Amino acid sequence: MRKELLKKLIQTASGEILADTVIKNCRILDVFAGRFIEGDIALSGERIAGIGSYQGAVEIDGQNRYAVPGFIDSHIHIESSCLCPEELGRMLVPHGTAAIIADPHEIVNVCGLKGLDYMMAAAENTALDIRFMLPSCVPATPYEHAGAEITAEDMREPIRREKILGLGEFMNFPGVVAAESEVLDKLLLAKEAGKLIDGHSPGLTGLPLNAYAAAGILGDHECAGVEEMEERISKGMYILLREGSACHDLRKLLKGVTPENSRRCLLCSDDRQPKTILCDGHIDGLLRICVEEGIDAVTALRMATLNAAECFRLYHRGALAPGYRADIVLLDDLTQFHVDRVWISGELAAENGVYLLPVQKHDISDVMNSIHIKDFSVEKLKMPLKSSRVNVIELQPGGVVTKKTTETVPLDENGEFVWTKEKDIVKIAVVERHQGTGHTACGLLKGYGMQAGAAALSIAHDSHNIIVVGVSDTEMAFAVERLRDQNGGIVLVKDGAVLGSMPMPAAGLMSDQPGEWAAEKLEELHETAHIQLGVSRGVDPIMTLCFMSLPVIPEIKLTDMGLFDVTKFAFIPIEADENL
Repeated sequence: MRKELLKKLIQTASGEILADTVIKNCRILDVFAGRFIEGDIALSGERIAGIGSYQGAVEIDGQNRYAVPGFIDSHIHIESSCLCPEELGRMLVPHGTAAIIADPHEIVNVCGLKGLDYMMAAAENTALDIRFMLPSCVPATPYEHAGAEITAEDMREPIRREKILGLGEFMNFPGVVAAESEVLDKLLLAKEAGKLIDGHSPGLTGLPLNAYAAAGILGDHECAGVEEMEERISKGMYILLREGSACHDLRKLLKGVTPENSRRCLLCSDDRQPKTILCDGHIDGLLRICVEEGIDAVTALRMATLNAAECFRLYHRGALAPGYRADIVLLDDLTQFHVDRVWISGELAAENGVYLLPVQKHDISDVMNSIHIKDFSVEKLKMPLKSSRVNVIELQPGGVVTKKTTETVPLDENGEFVWTKEKDIVKIAVVERHQGTGHTACGLLKGYGMQAGAAALSIAHDSHNIIVVGVSDTEMAFAVERLRDQNGGIVLVKDGAVLGSMPMPAAGLMSDQPGEWAAEKLEELHETAHIQLGVSRGVDPIMTLCFMSLPVIPEIKLTDMGLFDVTKFAFIPIEADENL
């Protein structure tokens, strides 16, 4: 802060000079004492000068509303919104979100560090304060082909950037526990730079969890239940309570939140699609769930503000107090958390659900043209089997966890799987799209419900190869070709015709269109998938597929290198052991 600005802040706080803006007649949340107080909020530039009785050049009547700190999403992947950073900011700020901790490992897995550079440049064009975690695992695992490889040496420059808070979720938790040399190099790089290390360790417990925490892992958003949550808190980790478009963990984890441990709990979305934002909001929606589940409003608001700020070292954030950044939200109530107005860095950024500032988009040309398929044809989808008894990826309700099951499936005279309406099993394939390796791997998916056609996406966590599912090889190959023609995104086909598509020119992950357009387009694709392709109504036809190639989420997934058993961290054959 420059000397003249500090002088102005002090003089405003002391009442010697008028505040730039004063918000009067509101109930102000004191997150430190856990209470609401009466008074005015005086602003000086980007800072809060004081709480008390003030006069200002501009005075705003809060009309007895609740004034709370701007909300912080402690872990989110911007790319999973299918929107560019500027557009996501336009949608989130009216819901009271002032800052997000973004992990851009989706686009970095596709484009390398130029993807990070694009995201950080685009983030400058929104009032939303986007802080980044440097992707720690590119590729996410050695079990799939990604668009880039980021070593510890490659991280040496970006880890020191001001808006990079540390290393993103360390998904290679087996590598941490085994103290692998390359993993240690990355951990030490963050420590030497004085930066944080975020976590991702589903199912880890006991001594291996001790090893993970001892490495300096900050927190985790992958708790399957209260027991895992409590164990991590007792080992000094923060818990990021997640409620996204794909994963709905908040209600079950809130059962483990107590007055004693609540200060170690944060709120996050991980992913948030446009329709979810338009219908359910963002952190404001998570606060509603907290109160519905019996958490008092002040505790819930702390989890959305001060806890996150302290965890991620966002100093002078997360509270309404002298010298703190003027990120202020006026709420109508403490049950629905309806947002009236939002100030970010002292500037009125949203009112009555409308973003008030101009939206200027950063050029996406550096992250376009990301589909590079080589040697692909319908023949690559052939899957001759030696046995009709097979290992199958079975969908589980309410999340992205899958179950490894065995099924007996019909085969033709060549040993090829034959789709039938009687069995809810379809072929699924992952096609490498970054390096032109020609890799294609096939498997079988149960519980998706598809009755016709095929669906193909260039969104397939975390390496984002092409994932395609269908009732025949011909339909699947046609969908992949059409996806290549539009340079990524989503394509639904039936009987050799395109039923619906959504281009995503930014790395094959993000649209360059407004959020409302993306929400409507995704809704159209969902309905088409359900009505025309027969995908089960209880399944998100797009988001579900996005996670079927993620080899760090149990129990079984498919990458471009083959069928992968996450519990064993090993590839397995499609044919099952006849003795099981």
